[in-house]
Amino acid sequence: MGQCARPTVRSARVYLLDGDFTADELARVKKHVINPVEAREADLSEKTTLQQQYDTPDHVETLTGFTAMNADEVDAFVKKYGLAMDDDDLAFCRDYFASEHRDPTLTEIRMIDTYWSDHCRHTTFLTTLDAVDVRKAAVEKAFQRYLAARKTVYGDRERPMNLMDIATIGGKYLKKIGQTPNIDVSEEINACSIKIDVDVDGVKEPWLLMFKNETHNHPTEIEPFGGAATCIGGAIRDPLSGRTYVYQAMRVTGAADPLVPVSQTMPGKLPQRKLVTTAAAGYSSYGNQIGLATGLVDEMYHPGYAAKRLEIGAVVGAAPEKNVRREVPVPGDKIVLLGGRTGRDGCGGATGSSKSHKLESIETCGAEVQKGNAPTERKLQRLFRDGKVTRLIKRCNDFGAGGVSVAIGELADGLLIDLDKVPKKYDGLDGTELAISESQERMAVVLAPEDVDAFLAAANRENLEATVVAQVTAAPRLRMTWKGVTIVDLSREFLNSNGAEKHTTVSVPDDDVKPYEFAGDTVTEKLADMLGNLNICSKQGLSERFDSTIGAATVLMPFGGKYQLTPNQTMVAKLPVLHGTTDTVSGMAYGMHPEILSQSPYEGSYLAVIESVTKLVCAGFDYKQAYLTFQEYFERMGTDPTRWGKPFAALLGALDAQLDLNIAAIGGKDSMSGTFEKMDVPPTLCSFAIAPGKASEVWALSAYHKAFIDGKYGYGAAISLILILVVLVLMIAISIVNARMERRNLDVQS
Repeated sequence: MGQCARPTVRSARVYLLDGDFTADELARVKKHVINPVEAREADLSEKTTLQQQYDTPDHVETLTGFTAMNADEVDAFVKKYGLAMDDDDLAFCRDYFASEHRDPTLTEIRMIDTYWSDHCRHTTFLTTLDAVDVRKAAVEKAFQRYLAARKTVYGDRERPMNLMDIATIGGKYLKKIGQTPNIDVSEEINACSIKIDVDVDGVKEPWLLMFKNETHNHPTEIEPFGGAATCIGGAIRDPLSGRTYVYQAMRVTGAADPLVPVSQTMPGKLPQRKLVTTAAAGYSSYGNQIGLATGLVDEMYHPGYAAKRLEIGAVVGAAPEKNVRREVPVPGDKIVLLGGRTGRDGCGGATGSSKSHKLESIETCGAEVQKGNAPTERKLQRLFRDGKVTRLIKRCNDFGAGGVSVAIGELADGLLIDLDKVPKKYDGLDGTELAISESQERMAVVLAPEDVDAFLAAANRENLEATVVAQVTAAPRLRMTWKGVTIVDLSREFLNSNGAEKHTTVSVPDDDVKPYEFAGDTVTEKLADMLGNLNICSKQGLSERFDSTIGAATVLMPFGGKYQLTPNQTMVAKLPVLHGTTDTVSGMAYGMHPEILSQSPYEGSYLAVIESVTKLVCAGFDYKQAYLTFQEYFERMGTDPTRWGKPFAALLGALDAQLDLNIAAIGGKDSMSGTFEKMDVPPTLCSFAIAPGKASEVWALSAYHKAFIDGKYGYGAAISLILILVVLVLMIAISIVNARMERRNLDVQS
């Protein structure tokens, strides 16, 4: 039976309820066990056919009168349709369609709302900062340093000042002065990419090393298993769309106290225990199924993450440089949709991730969570590891936020998309759903017409569905047809505008970092408080859910030492060479301290960068070869200058660290919707550092004695470590002696 000849199967789950219960209690049980996104209550009567009948819409609504709306009607429209865009954006749309002398379709408005969402287009980070008021001396100094870097990079060119520019200026400046020679520069934006040499059987080969961090805070908060699973799935597909093979992952998460009783769960929220355990199960299940080694797992606990969970996946991929072909699409090129089929799952995910949450969010946002399919992801991995296949691809995008509208819409300026050709999980989908569905495990690839048949044949060998759904056109417009009717027809210039210009002001108050003090008067009491802190408790149980060995490339296990109980600080794996052996490895480490960031975003971010690089150095990597990627996670900004001051100060702290170390951040991800009602997440900047190295030169914490064996890494490092240990031992001994003296004095007095 071929891959497209699927048997018709109907199935149901039966629940047997025992005991006396009321109709209200029965309704509560049904609400608990039936997820309306993916299930319905079944009719137990005898069936005459297994074929499911769906009501298929015959057209997409045209929003008559849209171009004639006044300001009040614009505001009402935004609220009625639950749009992520604001009134100014919608008014901008109104004026555009008025210039085209027509009213838009509902699909166009939904698509634009997705395309311009904060999740897809970084609206918050691209808001122009009109005025800056800094009261903290260190931040003001860093701000002046940023202005000097802008002068070096841009000269006299006028450039808007925004958070995105602060986040990226470090890499631009260091490139300008020649400090980043290994960056792989291209028009593609799939993942951070650097050029490295890989020894294969003693022969150096030019390779591309790619890395990416991905967050799924919103979907994981709503549906922890599926949200966390598609976090790692989405992270994989970013380097994968860069035509590299992903071979190792890291997971860093943030949660509130999971030990709080379920009975004390906040209204409108899932219990933290449920979030923590189910998200870990979702991420590990997906990664383990596809065979991705997860080399480091950690979780931070802070009460602010009760507002919205932090779920980060960071991945590393690599491929020989010769396997990656990058060309600008030309009119006539074909676009193939590869992988999974399209359903209703994930509709509105991008816009939902761009909003702050309310009490009813958990009930209304379930449809925004994508449904992962790990076996299909594995097939995509296998296909893209074949150099003969990847060399056919001119450009590639994965289907993440925005679905067809963004994944295909970003590939070329001019496009004609036939939504009728998009493979569907089931019938009944309308044009809007086909355009914005975020169903997972899908890729869009641009091919020359003469290469289409060869690519389709290769996909078929991996049992992957592949369908030509679009072609590149000369006219710079994005057009979509459904049932033979054009339902989207937008100019590229309009789409690329990202909506109405946004402006704000920034205020940074003075702050001070206070050292954390453990509770208690005696050493015993302080030690008990320290050991009771969730942030320093062992994460071994959490880590062991994830397979760290699959692929046989892991160099450092998550736990080492004599008893395999000492946590390692760095994730290290060999490069995925298909044939032969190699000594080349990649190392990745992270730095993040929510407590310090809450006190001072500037200091917390500076330390995050320093810590991530320090961990690499301690594992034997050269910091001069390191690169950075950041994850920013903050509350919804609104119009409050003080709230804007938090990411402003954090990014300046990270910039200071970059310029001090001469290490560039060449990528990142911002999530600016960490608000629930009146609760906010702590200001969060997580720094990921990555560097190439040699397996023979990697240190585990349990192997520092190597420095004494041959002196290869320098006696200074080993001596420094011993001195630190001696000081710690002396401090503990002095504390014990003092405690005993206090106890003896009390005995004498009594």
